[in-house]
Amino acid sequence: MPSNPALAVVNEPAPTRREWLGLGVLAVGLGLIVLDGTIVGVALPTIISDLELNLTDAQWVNSLYAVVLAALLLSTGRLADRWGRKRMFLFGLVVFVGGSLLAAAADASGSLIGARAVQAVGAAFIMPSTLSTVNAVFRGRYRAAAFGVWGAVISGAAAIGPLAGGALTQWASWHWIFLVNLPLGALVIVGAILTVPETRGDERRPGADVDGALLSAIGFGALVFAVIEGPDLGWWTPKGELSMFGWNWPQDAVVSAVPVALGVAAVALVLFVVWERHREKVQRSALLDLRLFLLPTFSWGNLTAAMVAVGEFAILFVLPLYLINALGLDVMGAGLVLAGMAFGAFLSGAAARHLAAKFGSPGTVLIGLSLEVIGVVTLALLIQGATPGWQIALPLVVYGLGLGLASAQLTGTVLRDVPVGISGQGSATQSTVRQIGSALGTAFSGATLAVALAITLPAALTAAGITGQAADQLAEATRQSAGTTIAQLRAQGAASPLGDQTAATVDALVTGFTDATRWALLIATAFLLLGLAGAWRLRRAAGAASPQVR
Repeated sequence: MPSNPALAVVNEPAPTRREWLGLGVLAVGLGLIVLDGTIVGVALPTIISDLELNLTDAQWVNSLYAVVLAALLLSTGRLADRWGRKRMFLFGLVVFVGGSLLAAAADASGSLIGARAVQAVGAAFIMPSTLSTVNAVFRGRYRAAAFGVWGAVISGAAAIGPLAGGALTQWASWHWIFLVNLPLGALVIVGAILTVPETRGDERRPGADVDGALLSAIGFGALVFAVIEGPDLGWWTPKGELSMFGWNWPQDAVVSAVPVALGVAAVALVLFVVWERHREKVQRSALLDLRLFLLPTFSWGNLTAAMVAVGEFAILFVLPLYLINALGLDVMGAGLVLAGMAFGAFLSGAAARHLAAKFGSPGTVLIGLSLEVIGVVTLALLIQGATPGWQIALPLVVYGLGLGLASAQLTGTVLRDVPVGISGQGSATQSTVRQIGSALGTAFSGATLAVALAITLPAALTAAGITGQAADQLAEATRQSAGTTIAQLRAQGAASPLGDQTAATVDALVTGFTDATRWALLIATAFLLLGLAGAWRLRRAAGAASPQVR
């Protein structure tokens, strides 16, 4: 590192016009995969109805993308450092576009979930390549501006996804949320060939860390599997039979598959850490340079980023289900309500740089997370069975303001002290943490919703005077369908099998679904509060001298 950082900043050459254009292309490529993580949410009720998915299937449609992405990012970041970041970026785009075509053609839950996995493989090559290229090309004050663009794209694309998904689903079909990636992906490929420079890492240690890649994939995948499947399979005692790839875990087993999966996750992740330390000790190529976590800004920044992602994707999973199934909004209406997040994120994206100049990047992250907490708590207290959409949009604007501030400034802060030569590992680690947070956000939100619905729906039906076996079956059908049963009964009216009781039953189910949604939002708030604590420690760490990674 330079002995005089101030002089290094002054002497840093300005990026060329081609490099700025390359940043724009990388940002669009990144935006595609971030958008794909959130665009599905508002279309999910339609997909559930069309493909007859249950709540667990719906969670996997959302979560598998993030799970596979998280499992592969460390490996693909390493490959990008070694084989060339531009090359891996282009390869990832081709795979991602192919997966999008498969998803658009899906006609059942299995084929759609499989296509989402292919998309995630492509996204895993795209994401670390974009950030590590930015880290290598832009230096000094230009680097801060480039990181601001990168962070703003993440928050903006994630927030605008529901609006885009609503528009495409309502005016075309849900298939178009995937088909739109084909022409956009082709344009990004051409743009990358013309403008993005090729960069590589400077480490040349021997070997490929295959064991580390397998351990990390098993650990992260088993963790998310346990959280998603827990409500249906049972957290300890089996509640249902698990069938996977021709293998069955019977319902009469001594223990559910869920605690076993949690145990596998714990063992795999501990072994991963031990293995990575061993690889470093013998000077072999390692998937993750654990010395990066000696940098306080890197450690606390990643914790904060994970909590931001958990909170964001918990909200993006549960709110579309509430807006469409409980409130009865159409897909476009739900997208417009959720666009409040995008509006807030874009407003704060423009202001983030000025706030950072006054309060510093860590201080701006702290302000952003405070606004996120305020927005979600207000939303949780506000929602009722007949809350107008505009009243829901207002706290989402506040949440979006915070999201834009936090995301735009976190990226540069996390990588501030990471040497350029291992920027691929650093950026891949940060991206991995975000994706683990995304997967866990959907998983925790869905699990909370499922557990809460099992309590709130029967209680609401009983309060309305609707009891008996038929009421129990109706509550379970509503839970399994993630609320789609409510929309179906509302559409049928008095012609439904419930006859004159339909309206009262719908009202009771809406009340139960709203209460369960509130619990899911409060879980999101708990994680955001953890992120707020992490941001406070990040601010303190950024003010102190960080150790140097050599």
